[in-house]
Amino acid sequence: MGIDRYNDPFSKSPILGVACLFQSQQLTAKAMKTAKQSDLMQFLHSIQSRLVSLLMGFLFLCTAVLGALLMGTQRLLAWLDGQHPQLALPLQQAARWLKQHPKTISLSLASLLLAGGGGAFAIANLGPDIANEPVVTVTQPLQIAALQEQAQSLDLIKMSLMRTDSTRSSDTPESLLRRLGLVDTDAAAFLRKNPLAKQALRLGNRSVTAESDAQQRLLQLTVRWLNKETDTFFQRLVIKRSAQGLVASLETSPMTTGIRMTGGTVASSLYDAADEARLPDSVVTQLTEIFSNQIDFHRTLRKGASFSVVYEVLEADGEPLRTGRVLTAEFNNGNKTYEAVWYQEPGQKGNYYSMDGKSLSRAYLASPVAFSRKTSGFAMRLHPIFQTMKAHLGVDYAAPTGTPAQTVGDGVVEFAGVQGGFGNVVIVRHGNNHSTVYAHLSKIQVRKGQSVQKGQTIGAVGSTGWSTGPHLHFEFRVNGTHVDPQKIIQQAQSTPLSPVALNRFKTTAEQARSQLQAATQMREGTVQ
Repeated sequence: MGIDRYNDPFSKSPILGVACLFQSQQLTAKAMKTAKQSDLMQFLHSIQSRLVSLLMGFLFLCTAVLGALLMGTQRLLAWLDGQHPQLALPLQQAARWLKQHPKTISLSLASLLLAGGGGAFAIANLGPDIANEPVVTVTQPLQIAALQEQAQSLDLIKMSLMRTDSTRSSDTPESLLRRLGLVDTDAAAFLRKNPLAKQALRLGNRSVTAESDAQQRLLQLTVRWLNKETDTFFQRLVIKRSAQGLVASLETSPMTTGIRMTGGTVASSLYDAADEARLPDSVVTQLTEIFSNQIDFHRTLRKGASFSVVYEVLEADGEPLRTGRVLTAEFNNGNKTYEAVWYQEPGQKGNYYSMDGKSLSRAYLASPVAFSRKTSGFAMRLHPIFQTMKAHLGVDYAAPTGTPAQTVGDGVVEFAGVQGGFGNVVIVRHGNNHSTVYAHLSKIQVRKGQSVQKGQTIGAVGSTGWSTGPHLHFEFRVNGTHVDPQKIIQQAQSTPLSPVALNRFKTTAEQARSQLQAATQMREGTVQ
């Protein structure tokens, strides 16, 4: 008991106990006083808010009444002036008094409004300062249901990442995996040793998709490619991780056809505009062929010309492998609009037509080389090697070595090889005793007896034989006689649509218009 009393300040000293009791009573009284002051301030604040509200309402009411009174007075004066002219005299005197003392009246009204506003401001300042108001912190515990179970279920979910890239001819297994965000020595060793993987990755520009886990280990690798550009089936290599390790399998699957649409505006050249619109080169080549009889892309293509195009894309598992045919296109050049739509009757050869059903393509292309320039025409000239005047029996197209040379029409290869001053030459036999000659080639890509179609690449521009520089010498022969190629090409027309086919064509043309409109909107949105 002695220790307890020693630790109790009230038991240690009666005087200290009384002092502490008195101090406690003071604190209690001060707390009660503070509470009463707080209640009083709340009461005053309530009165202040009501007074301000009443005063502002009164001012608004006064303003409205004053406006209504003035309007009523004006109407009364007008009525009295018209109906009771005998009363107009005293009213005119009152009006004259109002005109003589406009400043006094305005000042009186302004003083009244100012006094009301000042009163409202004064009453507002009677309220307590918000900075002196007590701050109350409210803490509310939140209960999250089954938090531990949710965390455990998240830990059980296996995360995987998907990445897509293309192979490169300089790739090693390590560089390819690194570019795909993988760090897996076992996978690199498997790609180096497995024969299927080595075959799939030996060439560049093949689509690769990799799936990895959270530790950046390879779970599945898929490679897709075509053996030939004309194939309708693609090859798919799949490498999967199993309980026994990595396993590779090679599959063959049919491609699916998708549709792409885009557009662009020519600022410097058509190829630059196509690159900006991410348009494949093969589609650009088709565009120039489609409109070659309407637009001279060598001379008349103007800055600001625009195009919209809808074309096919052959896809493998949703990944594009190569482009297909242009379905519909539009070209605006020099305030003229040219449109084309592909149409093919069942069992017949397809063609491009204008929206009203007129054939756009002729039996022959306008040029065997796209985006080239003519250096010599079908005329007499000074031979560049023998320096003598001789008849030039064809047309020369200047182009860099390796530029594709294409046949201008359907036919059969009559000759493919070396022939005197022509060097490497290809001769194609067409219908109606027509034949075409392609000389000075650096490379021949067809063989004798092979059937070729209009626009098909038969070789590459070169400078073999009697030549002073890379170019293509092109000749056109009818019954073995040389004729001007341009005259024959302009005269050769395609077969028009029959009346029955024209009715079916109109449905295709309407669909093409809708697709072109969407492509045009995409082009304009890109420009903006």
